[in-house]
Amino acid sequence: MNRFAMATLVVGAMALSACSKDRLGDEYGTAGLGSDYVAGSPSDPKSPAYFQQTIGDRVLFAVDQSSLNPEGADLLTKQAAWLMENTAYTAVIEGHADEQGTREYNLALGARRASTVQNYLIERGVAPNRLQTVSYGKERPLEICSDELCYSKNRRAVTVLAAGAATS
Repeated sequence: MNRFAMATLVVGAMALSACSKDRLGDEYGTAGLGSDYVAGSPSDPKSPAYFQQTIGDRVLFAVDQSSLNPEGADLLTKQAAWLMENTAYTAVIEGHADEQGTREYNLALGARRASTVQNYLIERGVAPNRLQTVSYGKERPLEICSDELCYSKNRRAVTVLAAGAATS
């Protein structure tokens, strides 16, 4: 090997060994493997955006029902775990209904749905003073429609996060 090639190899090796961090800022070289995120973004596991997009913020219900199905219970188990790890957040659980039925009936149904979610989270260890409920009945539909596919999106309970201390 000639001197120029040897010198090039030595300079390259020295340049690589002089770096204590990779180009993404992680001294162990794992930042490019998903551990690097922007605070508050959907990739930040402590952010409300992550909760909404990765954990999931809504549970769907069957017609005239306020009981959880297996998918809803699974999602709420994940919500409870997230809330237990991120104690700086409180939540308002919104109960909703589809547009069928009277205003009064749907307000009561939305309240039962929100209460079901609240009770499930409390049973999984979330402090009751961190959770509040509100019912919107049929007043805040995601979609306005006249078919089952659309109605099913409106039968829901949504966990809305807020930063701040819990009240007594």
